[in-house]
Amino acid sequence: MKKKVTGIGGIFFKTENPKEVKDWYAKNLGLKCDEYGSMFESRDSDEPDKKTYLQWSAFPKDTEYFKPSEKEFMINYRVEDIESLVKELKESGVKVLDEIESYPYGKFVHILDPENNKIELWEPVDEGFSVEN
Repeated sequence: MKKKVTGIGGIFFKTENPKEVKDWYAKNLGLKCDEYGSMFESRDSDEPDKKTYLQWSAFPKDTEYFKPSEKEFMINYRVEDIESLVKELKESGVKVLDEIESYPYGKFVHILDPENNKIELWEPVDEGFSVEN
């Protein structure tokens, strides 16, 4: 199998007031935020002409999206060949929470680590994104 995780695709965390937090980061740290948070553009180290993206998002404190984890955060990892990876994870006894879902911007599945942290795995389609300056 190729590389499993190729990078970080997103950092998600719970907050009392997502809009206020996004506004604070925009004002004080210069993040360009939209309804989802802020997207960071970078280059793939193996293919420097290829752009990649990382999503930073503040979620409401009562979000159900992180369930069954009770943690205040969730990390999204960029992966290659998500179907083969999920098969391998299941064979290793890793708790896979859902079926792979496909969107124009990639495929997603969720797993749990040994401490019940929910992890989002993403096989991206980076061509669907662009970051405006």
